[in-house]
Amino acid sequence: MHVTLVHVHVKPEFIPAFIEACRENHEASTREPGNRRFDVLREAGDPNRFVLYEAYASTEDAAAHKLTAHYLKWRDTVADMMAEARKGVSYVGLFPA
Repeated sequence: MHVTLVHVHVKPEFIPAFIEACRENHEASTREPGNRRFDVLREAGDPNRFVLYEAYASTEDAAAHKLTAHYLKWRDTVADMMAEARKGVSYVGLFPA
């Protein structure tokens, strides 16, 4: 399983719009072939920081996600909402298999 944790720091004035854009991306992403999980998390101690937990069956499925219309829309919509560049960290999922 291919997992990416995307760390995002959002400007406070854009929080509601960022959450809505993530909701739309989440809903479409969970319907993609190969998607195993797509969680949007908000940091409890700093409500301007988020983590997107993206799990796909394979590296190819994860790469295909970045070609979808909903991902491209999300990427372009939230670009100016970020206080700093988002950071994606890739992992190899061990459990569940």
